[in-house]
Amino acid sequence: MWAGRPGAGTLGSMTTTVVPSGSRPALPSAVGLSVALWLGAILAGLAESLVRLAAPVPPATGELAVRAGIYLVLGVVVLQLRSGHGVYRWTVLGVLGVLGTASLVVEPVRALADGGSVGLFLVSATAPELVAAALRGLHVVEVIAAVLLLFHPAARAFYRTTSPSTTVVAAPAGIR
Repeated sequence: MWAGRPGAGTLGSMTTTVVPSGSRPALPSAVGLSVALWLGAILAGLAESLVRLAAPVPPATGELAVRAGIYLVLGVVVLQLRSGHGVYRWTVLGVLGVLGTASLVVEPVRALADGGSVGLFLVSATAPELVAAALRGLHVVEVIAAVLLLFHPAARAFYRTTSPSTTVVAAPAGIR
């Protein structure tokens, strides 16, 4: 069964090599940049919440505390993207990429559907509303870019070759 060297053996006509999780592939720049963009999007959301304190109807303290807690948890999950475990990629995509983006665009889309216009908003909005809108726009752009980077070929390979414990790499016998 063993081919004479530790960590290698044959399984039928396949040669297997066990790669310890500590020797996982290097973090691709696409994943690193995606993480930075996700964190930037979270910070833009937090900044928007703080800017809304200057709005005519500011958010309640409890609402801000809940948002801050959610942003903290999301930040921790985003940092886990660097581990290479696919579960974090899909969690971030679903929670931040899909649900988060939907929550960001539903209010402006509803305003447009109710007969509002971007031009009317721009001429009638207060300074805090304009800053909040700019932060929301930045937030959406960062999310879209972060999602695209998570599915860059280098990122896909990184998530495909990294597992929670060990990775078994198989190749036909005699091929290295």
